[in-house]
Amino acid sequence: MELSLLLEYGWVLVVLVVLEGLLAADNALVLAIMVKHLPDDKRKKALFYGLMGAFIFRLGSLFLISFLVDVWQVQAIGALYLLYISINHIVKKVLGSRNKTDEAADSAPKKPKKQSGFWMTVFKVEVADIAFAVDSILAAVALAVALPPSGLPPIGGLDGGQFIVIFLGGFIGLVIMRFAASFFVKLLHSRPGLEVAAFVIVGWVGVKLAVITLAHPSLGVLDEHFPENKIWKFGFYIVLITIAVCGWFLSSKVPEKEDENPVEELEKQAGK
Repeated sequence: MELSLLLEYGWVLVVLVVLEGLLAADNALVLAIMVKHLPDDKRKKALFYGLMGAFIFRLGSLFLISFLVDVWQVQAIGALYLLYISINHIVKKVLGSRNKTDEAADSAPKKPKKQSGFWMTVFKVEVADIAFAVDSILAAVALAVALPPSGLPPIGGLDGGQFIVIFLGGFIGLVIMRFAASFFVKLLHSRPGLEVAAFVIVGWVGVKLAVITLAHPSLGVLDEHFPENKIWKFGFYIVLITIAVCGWFLSSKVPEKEDENPVEELEKQAGK
């Protein structure tokens, strides 16, 4: 493999790892909240099942999508889905911050909700894992599918090199979810704007997958070789880096309160 090709593959892998890290932190915090009501021993078991489910579903999603990746209908659904979760999350984030003021004004006591049992909680965690797996693999595929051929034997409908990049990105995401999520959770908590930036990046990746779909030979809306155009590739990564940089500098740092530490809470749920 040529040096320029290795650099391009390496760059996409770095972008994937960063994106997976931010998404894994968000996912890990969601899982921690979902099992929070369980007793300590059952909480650890539920998180263990959740991590196992995350691995199985991501691996299954990867192999399934590798055989369907060249089907333009699947590409179109993937692009729409990535755009949907991006827009949906950002809208909820904006509306949620507005609703906090209204909720603070409403001081009337509310009846506590009935919590789910152990196996129902595990079921909900696994359903969440499926959604996380689809989000992760689709974003990875959208980034990797435009990479030039590596010369490695194909796996399903993917070039061998593309498959390896996607697999490594997903695997590293799982490692981050288990071992390094506390760092990213703390980062997201101290700079909330980074979470919004992460989902803007997901939406931008959705745009890239939409471009690949429109350039599919069966549609022919765009030139078949447009996704491989160097100007388009350069512009895509410039916008991606700009979003990340803006997310960092435009996100005001929030001082951490003693009674509000999501990192400590996540570590407690993980039994550390």
